[in-house]
Amino acid sequence: MAASPLRCRRQLAGDLLRSLYRQRFSTVTYNDDGTNPSFVHPTSVVHPNAIIGQGISIGPFCTVGSSVVLGNDCKLHPGSHVLGNTKLGDKCILMSGAVVGDNIPGKTIIGCNNVIGHHAVVGIKCQDMKYKEGNECFLQVGDNNEIREHVSIHRSSKPSDRTVIGDNNLIMGSCHIAHDCKVGSNNIFANSTLFAGHVSVEDHAHTAGAIVVHQFCNVGSFCFIGGGSVVSQDVPKYTLVAGDRAELRGLNLEGLRRGGFSVTEIRSLRAAYRKIFMPTKASPGGIEDRLADVERHEDLSLVPAVLSFVQSIRESLKEDRRGICKFRSWSFS
Repeated sequence: MAASPLRCRRQLAGDLLRSLYRQRFSTVTYNDDGTNPSFVHPTSVVHPNAIIGQGISIGPFCTVGSSVVLGNDCKLHPGSHVLGNTKLGDKCILMSGAVVGDNIPGKTIIGCNNVIGHHAVVGIKCQDMKYKEGNECFLQVGDNNEIREHVSIHRSSKPSDRTVIGDNNLIMGSCHIAHDCKVGSNNIFANSTLFAGHVSVEDHAHTAGAIVVHQFCNVGSFCFIGGGSVVSQDVPKYTLVAGDRAELRGLNLEGLRRGGFSVTEIRSLRAAYRKIFMPTKASPGGIEDRLADVERHEDLSLVPAVLSFVQSIRESLKEDRRGICKFRSWSFS
């Protein structure tokens, strides 16, 4: 049955109104073949020198600076801003209020498929008193990171260094990563995790909420930091620490299981931990002697994870490092 004239008029009127609305309230640009359009709301300020990829969506009241490069399929929610010499990879999402980059010398590079949460600030000037105005400073972030609301990540404090974030990290709300930090991949930082300047975090580390880490500390792979901890020395690989000041409480057994370590590897690590940090009267000597005993052990010396554990401790005991978190009943004598 043919459509009635009234229905046809309603359809035409609806199409006309939608067309007028799009022309009035948005700017849509198409590629030459008419595919993958970009949307820019007319209340946003996009500098003509900015390089904009395909399939971009820029919502109301956003700012895109003159030196900005936006990759394909990026989405800027209302009130988000990209400033300074900043490059965003493909498929990045900025939630409302997020600020990426700063109008200071240097550069901020964000990889692909990152989510930057509401009112997060990423790639701004550091809070280091040694920073000199006019110096270049840098931040580099990898791919597939989720950076939640109110997170702050600062650029480096000097031209010869840079703040670095790896891939596949979950950085929960109100975390802070200060200047010159080096963060690896596959880490989980719970709310209000605070890293001071020059902190190094390896891979697969997990922090509970409201913890602070002193500047220049190292946080090892597959470790766990308990909630409310104050970490003032290095956290060796595979361990669990907690407290103020944080102390070694054993191995991060659950993290090791989830990380795919075999039963044999975990048993070997437990044996090595007991030899190093829970010595008996039959095993006199200092920490270096106990580390050497583990390295000479007939079975433990054949397990790569154990040797990596020992090496992590040795590195932290060097003169230019801060030492490791103490064990309650352990002394260096």
